[in-house]
Amino acid sequence: MMLSFNEVVNAIESLHAQDLNTWIRDGWVLPSGNTKNYQFSEIDVARIQLISELFYECDFDAEAMPVVLNLLDQIYGLRRQLNTLTRAIEVQPTEIRIKISQALTESGRQSPQT
Repeated sequence: MMLSFNEVVNAIESLHAQDLNTWIRDGWVLPSGNTKNYQFSEIDVARIQLISELFYECDFDAEAMPVVLNLLDQIYGLRRQLNTLTRAIEVQPTEIRIKISQALTESGRQSPQT
């Protein structure tokens, strides 16, 4: 389901239309469509909600936000990769899963704790 610019602004209580325009201009949010007809996916809306919370509630400024968003994007990317790896392991034969589990356990013993 796609939402329009006005629907997003109305759906997120603290969101100001001017701020959303700035976030789009700065590349923090990448809606489809054009400036007269932006369309936002559920993922876009979730990202806008997160940015709103960081910006308005946690008081992150415009200079810090790109760094924070980049780090969050990296975390989400790693989570997707980990989920893909987990699904690939789950479909392996039992003996392979056991070997992977043993290798992970052994690797955990050998690596220093941070």
